[in-house]
Amino acid sequence: MNETRQQAERARKAFLKLSTSVDRTAILKEAAAALRQNAAAIYEANEKDLAAAKAAGIAEPLYKRLVLNEPKLRDVVNGIEQIAAMEDPVGRVIEETELDEGLILKKVQAPIGVLAMIYESRPDAGPQIAALSIRSGNAVLLKGGREAAHTNSAIGEIIRTILERHGVRDAVQLVSTREEIAELLKMDDLINLVIPRGSNEMVRSIQQSTKIPVLGHADGICHVYVDEFADADKAARIAVDSKAQYPAVCNAAETLLVHSRFPKREKVLQALRDAGVELRDSGYGSEYLDLIMNVKVVNSLDEAIDHIHQYGSAHTDAIVTENESNAQRFLNEVDSAGVYWNASTRFADGFRYGFGAEVGVSTNKTHARGPVGVEGLLIYKYHLIGNGHIVATYTGQNARPFRHRKMGS
Repeated sequence: MNETRQQAERARKAFLKLSTSVDRTAILKEAAAALRQNAAAIYEANEKDLAAAKAAGIAEPLYKRLVLNEPKLRDVVNGIEQIAAMEDPVGRVIEETELDEGLILKKVQAPIGVLAMIYESRPDAGPQIAALSIRSGNAVLLKGGREAAHTNSAIGEIIRTILERHGVRDAVQLVSTREEIAELLKMDDLINLVIPRGSNEMVRSIQQSTKIPVLGHADGICHVYVDEFADADKAARIAVDSKAQYPAVCNAAETLLVHSRFPKREKVLQALRDAGVELRDSGYGSEYLDLIMNVKVVNSLDEAIDHIHQYGSAHTDAIVTENESNAQRFLNEVDSAGVYWNASTRFADGFRYGFGAEVGVSTNKTHARGPVGVEGLLIYKYHLIGNGHIVATYTGQNARPFRHRKMGS
Protein backbone atom coordinates (compact mmCIF):
# COMPACT_ATOMS: atom_id res chain seq x y z
CA MET A 1 0.00 0.00 0.00
CA ASN A 2 1.50 3.36 -1.00
CA GLU A 3 1.85 6.34 1.32
CA THR A 4 -0.90 8.35 -0.38
CA ARG A 5 -3.47 5.65 0.26
CA GLN A 6 -2.26 5.33 3.83
CA GLN A 7 -2.81 9.08 4.25
CA ALA A 8 -6.37 8.75 2.95
CA GLU A 9 -7.07 5.82 5.26
CA ARG A 10 -5.69 7.74 8.25
CA ALA A 11 -7.90 10.66 7.26
CA ARG A 12 -10.92 8.35 7.17
CA LYS A 13 -10.19 7.10 10.70
CA ALA A 14 -9.65 10.66 11.95
CA PHE A 15 -12.96 11.74 10.37
CA LEU A 16 -14.87 9.04 12.22
CA LYS A 17 -13.47 10.29 15.54
CA LEU A 18 -13.59 14.02 14.76
CA SER A 19 -17.25 13.85 13.75
CA THR A 20 -18.41 12.09 16.92
CA SER A 21 -16.29 12.27 20.07
CA VAL A 22 -14.06 15.35 19.88
CA ASP A 23 -14.58 18.95 21.08
CA ARG A 24 -14.35 20.69 17.71
CA THR A 25 -14.98 24.13 19.22
CA ALA A 26 -11.99 23.79 21.54
CA ILE A 27 -9.78 22.72 18.64
CA LEU A 28 -10.75 25.81 16.64
CA LYS A 29 -10.16 28.21 19.53
CA GLU A 30 -6.76 26.68 20.24
CA ALA A 31 -5.81 26.74 16.54
CA ALA A 32 -6.68 30.45 16.24
CA ALA A 33 -4.59 31.25 19.32
CA ALA A 34 -1.65 29.16 18.07
CA LEU A 35 -1.63 30.86 14.66
CA ARG A 36 -1.61 34.26 16.36
CA GLN A 37 1.19 33.21 18.73
CA ASN A 38 3.31 31.79 15.90
CA ALA A 39 2.80 34.68 13.48
CA ALA A 40 6.53 35.50 13.27
CA ALA A 41 7.39 31.95 12.13
CA ILE A 42 4.60 32.08 9.54
CA TYR A 43 5.84 35.41 8.13
CA GLU A 44 9.40 34.06 7.99
CA ALA A 45 8.24 31.03 6.03
CA ASN A 46 6.23 33.23 3.70
CA GLU A 47 9.26 35.44 3.02
CA LYS A 48 11.14 32.35 1.79
CA ASP A 49 8.30 31.54 -0.60
CA LEU A 50 8.09 35.13 -1.84
CA ALA A 51 11.83 35.32 -2.46
CA ALA A 52 11.77 32.06 -4.43
CA ALA A 53 8.73 33.20 -6.41
CA LYS A 54 10.37 36.51 -7.30
CA ALA A 55 13.53 34.74 -8.42
CA ALA A 56 11.44 32.41 -10.59
CA GLY A 57 9.63 35.35 -12.21
CA ILE A 58 6.17 34.28 -11.07
CA ALA A 59 3.25 36.21 -12.63
CA GLU A 60 2.16 39.28 -10.67
CA PRO A 61 -1.40 38.07 -9.91
CA LEU A 62 -0.01 34.82 -8.45
CA TYR A 63 2.63 36.71 -6.48
CA LYS A 64 -0.06 38.89 -4.88
CA ARG A 65 -2.02 35.79 -3.88
CA LEU A 66 1.12 34.29 -2.36
CA VAL A 67 1.63 37.15 0.11
CA LEU A 68 0.58 36.35 3.69
CA ASN A 69 1.10 39.53 5.69
CA GLU A 70 -0.22 40.78 9.02
CA PRO A 71 -3.63 41.97 7.72
CA LYS A 72 -4.23 38.71 5.86
CA LEU A 73 -3.23 36.54 8.82
CA ARG A 74 -5.39 38.67 11.10
CA ASP A 75 -8.35 38.04 8.80
CA VAL A 76 -7.59 34.30 8.85
CA VAL A 77 -7.47 34.18 12.65
CA ASN A 78 -10.61 36.32 12.97
CA GLY A 79 -12.35 33.99 10.54
CA ILE A 80 -11.39 30.90 12.55
CA GLU A 81 -12.61 32.57 15.75
CA GLN A 82 -15.89 33.38 14.01
CA ILE A 83 -16.20 29.75 12.93
CA ALA A 84 -15.45 28.60 16.49
CA ALA A 85 -18.25 30.84 17.79
CA MET A 86 -20.82 29.20 15.52
CA GLU A 87 -23.28 26.72 16.93
CA ASP A 88 -22.01 23.20 16.22
CA PRO A 89 -23.99 22.08 13.17
CA VAL A 90 -23.19 18.36 13.32
CA GLY A 91 -26.14 16.35 14.56
CA ARG A 92 -28.64 19.19 14.24
CA VAL A 93 -32.13 17.90 13.47
CA ILE A 94 -33.28 19.55 10.25
CA GLU A 95 -36.70 17.94 10.06
CA GLU A 96 -38.72 15.51 12.16
CA THR A 97 -41.71 13.44 11.02
CA GLU A 98 -43.98 11.12 12.96
CA LEU A 99 -44.58 8.24 10.54
CA ASP A 100 -46.86 6.54 13.05
CA GLU A 101 -47.28 6.35 16.80
CA GLY A 102 -43.83 5.59 18.23
CA LEU A 103 -42.15 5.65 14.81
CA ILE A 104 -40.16 8.90 14.33
CA LEU A 105 -38.05 9.85 11.31
CA LYS A 106 -35.36 12.50 11.80
CA LYS A 107 -33.34 14.23 9.09
CA VAL A 108 -30.00 14.99 10.76
CA GLN A 109 -27.11 17.16 9.59
CA ALA A 110 -23.89 15.18 9.10
CA PRO A 111 -20.36 15.68 7.72
CA ILE A 112 -19.51 14.64 4.17
CA GLY A 113 -16.43 12.62 5.22
CA VAL A 114 -12.95 13.06 3.77
CA LEU A 115 -12.29 16.09 1.59
CA ALA A 116 -9.41 16.66 -0.82
CA MET A 117 -8.67 20.36 -1.25
CA ILE A 118 -6.33 21.42 -4.05
CA TYR A 119 -5.36 25.07 -4.33
CA GLU A 120 -2.70 27.31 -5.88
CA SER A 121 -0.77 30.10 -4.14
CA ARG A 122 -3.12 31.61 -1.50
CA PRO A 123 -1.46 30.17 1.66
CA ASP A 124 -4.25 31.81 3.67
CA ALA A 125 -6.66 29.34 2.05
CA GLY A 126 -5.16 26.37 3.92
CA PRO A 127 -6.07 27.37 7.49
CA GLN A 128 -9.48 28.64 6.38
CA ILE A 129 -10.30 25.32 4.75
CA ALA A 130 -8.94 23.36 7.70
CA ALA A 131 -11.11 25.38 10.10
CA LEU A 132 -14.27 24.90 8.05
CA SER A 133 -13.53 21.18 7.79
CA ILE A 134 -13.03 20.84 11.54
CA ARG A 135 -16.20 22.80 12.34
CA SER A 136 -18.23 20.56 10.02
CA GLY A 137 -16.62 17.35 11.30
CA ASN A 138 -14.78 16.52 8.06
CA ALA A 139 -11.19 15.39 7.62
CA VAL A 140 -9.25 17.15 4.86
CA LEU A 141 -6.20 16.45 2.72
CA LEU A 142 -4.64 19.74 1.61
CA LYS A 143 -2.52 20.18 -1.51
CA GLY A 144 -1.24 23.73 -1.84
CA GLY A 145 0.91 25.08 -4.64
CA ARG A 146 4.67 24.42 -4.63
CA GLU A 147 5.22 28.17 -4.59
CA ALA A 148 3.74 28.33 -1.05
CA ALA A 149 5.42 25.18 0.30
CA HIS A 150 7.20 26.81 3.25
CA THR A 151 4.14 28.78 4.39
CA ASN A 152 1.77 25.83 3.99
CA SER A 153 4.12 23.58 5.95
CA ALA A 154 4.48 26.07 8.82
CA ILE A 155 0.72 26.60 9.12
CA GLY A 156 -0.06 22.91 8.68
CA GLU A 157 2.28 21.88 11.48
CA ILE A 158 0.76 24.45 13.86
CA ILE A 159 -2.77 23.15 13.23
CA ARG A 160 -1.75 19.47 13.36
CA THR A 161 -0.05 20.03 16.73
CA ILE A 162 -3.39 21.25 18.12
CA LEU A 163 -5.25 18.32 16.55
CA GLU A 164 -2.74 15.90 18.07
CA ARG A 165 -3.66 17.11 21.56
CA HIS A 166 -7.21 15.97 20.83
CA GLY A 167 -6.23 12.64 19.29
CA VAL A 168 -7.07 13.53 15.68
CA ARG A 169 -3.77 14.72 14.19
CA ASP A 170 -4.60 13.17 10.83
CA ALA A 171 -7.87 15.10 10.42
CA VAL A 172 -5.73 17.66 8.54
CA GLN A 173 -2.87 16.42 6.37
CA LEU A 174 -0.68 17.99 3.72
CA VAL A 175 -0.15 16.32 0.36
CA SER A 176 3.16 17.22 -1.28
CA THR A 177 3.25 16.31 -4.96
CA ARG A 178 1.12 16.29 -8.09
CA GLU A 179 1.67 12.54 -8.31
CA GLU A 180 0.00 12.14 -4.91
CA ILE A 181 -2.97 14.18 -6.12
CA ALA A 182 -3.29 11.94 -9.18
CA GLU A 183 -3.44 8.98 -6.79
CA LEU A 184 -6.00 10.66 -4.52
CA LEU A 185 -8.29 11.38 -7.45
CA LYS A 186 -8.58 7.63 -8.03
CA MET A 187 -9.66 6.90 -4.43
CA ASP A 188 -13.41 7.28 -4.73
CA ASP A 189 -13.72 4.63 -2.00
CA LEU A 190 -12.02 6.92 0.56
CA ILE A 191 -12.34 10.51 -0.69
CA ASN A 192 -15.88 11.91 -0.66
CA LEU A 193 -15.44 15.37 -2.21
CA VAL A 194 -12.72 17.17 -4.18
CA ILE A 195 -12.55 20.97 -3.98
CA PRO A 196 -10.15 22.60 -6.47
CA ARG A 197 -9.31 26.27 -6.11
CA GLY A 198 -7.00 27.80 -8.69
CA SER A 199 -6.51 28.33 -12.40
CA ASN A 200 -9.14 27.40 -14.98
CA GLU A 201 -6.81 24.77 -16.41
CA MET A 202 -6.22 23.16 -13.02
CA VAL A 203 -9.91 23.03 -12.10
CA ARG A 204 -10.98 21.63 -15.46
CA SER A 205 -8.20 19.03 -15.39
CA ILE A 206 -9.39 17.78 -11.99
CA GLN A 207 -13.04 17.73 -13.07
CA GLN A 208 -12.08 15.52 -16.00
CA SER A 209 -9.75 13.23 -14.02
CA THR A 210 -11.92 11.79 -11.25
CA LYS A 211 -15.16 9.99 -10.48
CA ILE A 212 -15.27 11.74 -7.09
CA PRO A 213 -17.75 14.67 -6.90
CA VAL A 214 -16.01 18.01 -7.54
CA LEU A 215 -17.18 21.25 -5.93
CA GLY A 216 -15.97 24.53 -7.41
CA HIS A 217 -15.78 26.76 -10.44
CA ALA A 218 -13.42 26.98 -13.38
CA ASP A 219 -13.83 30.70 -14.17
CA GLY A 220 -14.69 33.90 -12.36
CA ILE A 221 -16.06 36.03 -15.19
CA CYS A 222 -18.16 38.60 -13.32
CA HIS A 223 -20.08 41.55 -14.77
CA VAL A 224 -21.28 44.95 -13.61
CA TYR A 225 -24.24 46.26 -15.59
CA VAL A 226 -24.89 50.02 -15.34
CA ASP A 227 -28.56 50.47 -16.17
CA GLU A 228 -29.97 53.60 -17.83
CA PHE A 229 -31.51 54.52 -14.45
CA ALA A 230 -28.28 54.15 -12.46
CA ASP A 231 -26.99 56.75 -10.03
CA ALA A 232 -23.68 57.96 -11.51
CA ASP A 233 -21.80 58.14 -8.21
CA LYS A 234 -22.91 54.65 -7.20
CA ALA A 235 -22.03 53.32 -10.65
CA ALA A 236 -18.50 54.73 -10.50
CA ARG A 237 -17.91 53.53 -6.94
CA ILE A 238 -19.19 50.02 -7.61
CA ALA A 239 -17.38 49.62 -10.94
CA VAL A 240 -14.04 50.70 -9.43
CA ASP A 241 -14.43 48.52 -6.34
CA SER A 242 -15.54 45.49 -8.37
CA LYS A 243 -12.49 45.72 -10.62
CA ALA A 244 -9.68 47.53 -8.83
CA GLN A 245 -10.09 46.86 -5.09
CA TYR A 246 -8.27 43.54 -5.60
CA PRO A 247 -8.22 42.40 -9.23
CA ALA A 248 -6.41 39.07 -8.78
CA VAL A 249 -9.43 37.15 -7.42
CA CYS A 250 -12.38 35.31 -8.93
CA ASN A 251 -15.02 37.80 -7.68
CA ALA A 252 -13.41 40.79 -9.40
CA ALA A 253 -15.46 42.03 -12.35
CA GLU A 254 -14.02 41.47 -15.82
CA THR A 255 -16.67 43.25 -17.94
CA LEU A 256 -18.60 46.50 -17.54
CA LEU A 257 -21.90 46.68 -19.43
CA VAL A 258 -23.35 50.18 -19.83
CA HIS A 259 -26.81 51.06 -21.14
CA SER A 260 -26.63 53.31 -24.20
CA ARG A 261 -29.02 55.81 -22.56
CA PHE A 262 -27.03 56.11 -19.32
CA PRO A 263 -25.93 59.77 -19.49
CA LYS A 264 -22.76 59.65 -17.32
CA ARG A 265 -20.86 56.84 -19.03
CA GLU A 266 -17.67 58.86 -19.32
CA LYS A 267 -17.67 59.62 -15.58
CA VAL A 268 -17.66 55.89 -14.78
CA LEU A 269 -15.01 55.11 -17.38
CA GLN A 270 -12.79 57.93 -16.15
CA ALA A 271 -13.09 56.67 -12.56
CA LEU A 272 -11.83 53.29 -13.77
CA ARG A 273 -8.94 54.89 -15.68
CA ASP A 274 -8.03 56.92 -12.61
CA ALA A 275 -7.86 53.65 -10.66
CA GLY A 276 -5.30 52.35 -13.18
CA VAL A 277 -7.67 50.11 -15.13
CA GLU A 278 -6.98 49.47 -18.81
CA LEU A 279 -10.28 49.50 -20.72
CA ARG A 280 -10.90 47.24 -23.71
CA ASP A 281 -13.81 46.60 -26.06
CA SER A 282 -13.04 42.97 -26.89
CA GLY A 283 -12.07 39.74 -25.19
CA TYR A 284 -15.46 39.07 -23.62
CA GLY A 285 -15.34 35.86 -21.64
CA SER A 286 -11.71 36.44 -20.60
CA GLU A 287 -10.66 36.24 -16.95
CA TYR A 288 -7.83 38.77 -16.64
CA LEU A 289 -7.27 38.79 -12.86
CA ASP A 290 -5.52 42.10 -13.49
CA LEU A 291 -6.30 45.80 -13.93
CA ILE A 292 -7.94 45.17 -17.30
CA MET A 293 -11.67 45.44 -17.97
CA ASN A 294 -13.85 44.95 -21.00
CA VAL A 295 -16.49 47.63 -21.66
CA LYS A 296 -19.57 47.07 -23.81
CA VAL A 297 -22.49 49.40 -24.52
CA VAL A 298 -25.87 47.63 -24.63
CA ASN A 299 -29.25 48.92 -25.73
CA SER A 300 -31.48 47.16 -23.22
CA LEU A 301 -31.65 45.17 -20.02
CA ASP A 302 -32.43 42.08 -22.13
CA GLU A 303 -29.22 42.56 -24.09
CA ALA A 304 -27.23 42.87 -20.87
CA ILE A 305 -28.71 39.65 -19.46
CA ASP A 306 -28.13 37.82 -22.74
CA HIS A 307 -24.50 38.97 -22.79
CA ILE A 308 -23.97 37.73 -19.22
CA HIS A 309 -25.45 34.34 -20.06
CA GLN A 310 -23.32 34.07 -23.20
CA TYR A 311 -19.96 35.16 -21.77
CA GLY A 312 -20.27 34.85 -17.99
CA SER A 313 -19.37 31.90 -15.78
CA ALA A 314 -22.43 31.96 -13.47
CA HIS A 315 -20.26 33.31 -10.63
CA THR A 316 -21.38 36.82 -9.58
CA ASP A 317 -23.03 39.61 -11.55
CA ALA A 318 -24.32 43.01 -10.44
CA ILE A 319 -26.75 45.65 -11.65
CA VAL A 320 -26.52 49.33 -10.73
CA THR A 321 -29.92 51.01 -11.03
CA GLU A 322 -32.50 53.06 -9.16
CA ASN A 323 -35.29 51.31 -11.04
CA GLU A 324 -36.67 48.57 -8.78
CA SER A 325 -38.50 46.80 -11.59
CA ASN A 326 -35.30 46.47 -13.64
CA ALA A 327 -33.39 45.38 -10.55
CA GLN A 328 -35.89 42.64 -9.73
CA ARG A 329 -35.82 41.37 -13.32
CA PHE A 330 -32.02 41.22 -13.18
CA LEU A 331 -32.03 39.46 -9.80
CA ASN A 332 -34.57 36.90 -10.96
CA GLU A 333 -33.37 36.27 -14.52
CA VAL A 334 -29.58 36.23 -14.27
CA ASP A 335 -28.60 32.60 -13.70
CA SER A 336 -25.55 33.06 -11.45
CA ALA A 337 -24.57 31.93 -7.97
CA GLY A 338 -24.57 35.56 -6.80
CA VAL A 339 -26.75 38.31 -8.29
CA TYR A 340 -26.43 41.79 -6.74
CA TRP A 341 -28.28 45.11 -6.85
CA ASN A 342 -26.23 48.25 -6.19
CA ALA A 343 -23.34 46.38 -4.59
CA SER A 344 -19.83 45.37 -5.65
CA THR A 345 -19.17 41.86 -6.96
CA ARG A 346 -16.32 41.69 -4.44
CA PHE A 347 -18.87 40.87 -1.72
CA ALA A 348 -18.99 37.29 -3.06
CA ASP A 349 -16.93 35.91 -0.20
CA GLY A 350 -17.65 33.56 2.69
CA PHE A 351 -16.15 35.85 5.34
CA ARG A 352 -18.21 38.82 4.12
CA TYR A 353 -21.33 36.63 4.04
CA GLY A 354 -20.75 35.80 7.71
CA PHE A 355 -19.62 32.21 7.07
CA GLY A 356 -16.31 32.80 8.91
CA ALA A 357 -14.41 31.71 5.79
CA GLU A 358 -14.98 29.72 2.62
CA VAL A 359 -13.48 26.76 0.84
CA GLY A 360 -14.23 28.51 -2.45
CA VAL A 361 -17.09 29.72 -4.61
CA SER A 362 -19.20 27.08 -6.29
CA THR A 363 -21.05 27.62 -9.56
CA ASN A 364 -22.52 24.11 -9.29
CA LYS A 365 -26.29 23.72 -9.14
CA THR A 366 -26.28 20.73 -6.83
CA HIS A 367 -25.48 20.53 -3.12
CA ALA A 368 -23.82 23.94 -2.63
CA ARG A 369 -23.71 27.18 -4.62
CA GLY A 370 -21.93 30.50 -4.16
CA PRO A 371 -19.38 30.98 -1.35
CA VAL A 372 -19.14 27.61 0.39
CA GLY A 373 -18.82 27.76 4.16
CA VAL A 374 -19.70 25.26 6.87
CA GLU A 375 -23.21 24.55 5.51
CA GLY A 376 -21.76 23.56 2.13
CA LEU A 377 -19.55 20.93 3.78
CA LEU A 378 -22.48 19.15 5.41
CA ILE A 379 -24.89 16.57 4.12
CA TYR A 380 -27.63 14.75 6.02
CA LYS A 381 -28.66 11.29 7.07
CA TYR A 382 -31.91 9.83 8.39
CA HIS A 383 -32.45 8.47 11.88
CA LEU A 384 -35.50 6.24 12.28
CA ILE A 385 -36.54 5.49 15.86
CA GLY A 386 -39.19 2.81 16.37
CA ASN A 387 -40.40 0.32 18.92
CA GLY A 388 -40.50 -3.02 17.12
CA HIS A 389 -42.18 -1.54 14.04
CA ILE A 390 -42.16 -3.65 10.87
CA VAL A 391 -43.17 -2.88 7.26
CA ALA A 392 -45.63 -5.81 7.13
CA THR A 393 -47.97 -3.79 9.38
CA TYR A 394 -48.35 -1.18 6.62
CA THR A 395 -48.88 -3.48 3.62
CA GLY A 396 -51.63 -5.73 2.37
CA GLN A 397 -55.43 -5.60 2.56
CA ASN A 398 -55.59 -4.47 6.19
CA ALA A 399 -52.58 -2.15 6.00
CA ARG A 400 -52.27 0.37 8.79
CA PRO A 401 -52.07 3.93 7.39
CA PHE A 402 -49.07 6.18 8.03
CA ARG A 403 -49.57 9.48 9.85
CA HIS A 404 -46.68 11.40 8.18
CA ARG A 405 -47.13 14.26 10.63
CA LYS A 406 -44.46 16.97 10.61
CA MET A 407 -43.30 17.60 14.17
CA GLY A 408 -42.27 20.86 15.75
CA SER A 409 -44.74 22.87 13.70
